Formats: sequence, C-alpha cells, structure tokens
Amino acid sequence: MGDPLRHQPRDQSTFGNDKFGKLAESFARFFGTPKFIITQTCCVAGWLIAGGLVGFDAYPYIALNLLFSTQAAYAAPLILLAQTRQSDRDKALAEADARHREEIADQHRKMLQQNTELTERVEALAKETHELLAARSRRRKPS
Repeated sequence: MGDPLRHQPRDQSTFGNDKFGKLAESFARFFGTPKFIITQTCCVAGWLIAGGLVGFDAYPYIALNLLFSTQAAYAAPLILLAQTRQSDRDKALAEADARHREEIADQHRKMLQQNTELTERVEALAKETHELLAARSRRRKPS
C-alpha cells in the first residue's frame, strides 16, 4: 500500500513557512503555559515592589499598564495567527487523510474485483472438472 503518510503536507500553511509565522506560533504557545503565567506574575510583583521602593512607576502604574496594553495588542493577533496556521494544517491533514482513505478504498475494490474473478474462474474449473469426471465415470460403467 505504500507510505500512509505520503499524502500529509509537510508543514504548509496560508502564511507559508516563514520565520515570522513560526515565531508567532512559538509565542502563542508560550502565552498559554504555566511558565509564562508564573514569569509574568513574578515580573509584575517585582515591578510593583521596585516601583514602590524606588518610585519610578508610582500608582496608578502607568508604565506597567502601557506594557500590559502593548502585550495584549500583540498577543491577540499572534494567537489568532497561530490558530489560523493550525487550522490550515488541520484542514490539510484532513484532506490528506481523506485522499489516503479513498486510495485504500480503491485498492480494496480492486482486490475484491480480483477475488471475484478468481472465484468465478475456480467455479468454472470446478464445473469443468466435475463434468469431465462425470463423463469418465459414464464411459466406464458397463451398460
């Protein structure tokens, strides 16, 4: 039957295999990890403590809010880009899987046809053999 993975695309997407798309996906994956949440929480705590001690960004933490807004402004499109790329991969894999199933179904139909033809030939040979044996036995019987 061959390699069942031959129909699967090799990392294709609407956005291509460019570095930006891959980087966007890696950022989007990182945004959803506990490591990111813990790191961000530690950074915010450090910012608040340092801001309170040194006073570089006192309440209402305008610089911190600006950083969060900037992060959100970039995070949302990066996550959407990563989802679109994943959706494209899922669609391509589903299409490849469908082509593979169709190929297997075609092979099964061919094998079934061959099996049917062989069965018909065996049946014809069995009838022919039976007729020959019946004819021989009739010739051997005394009348």
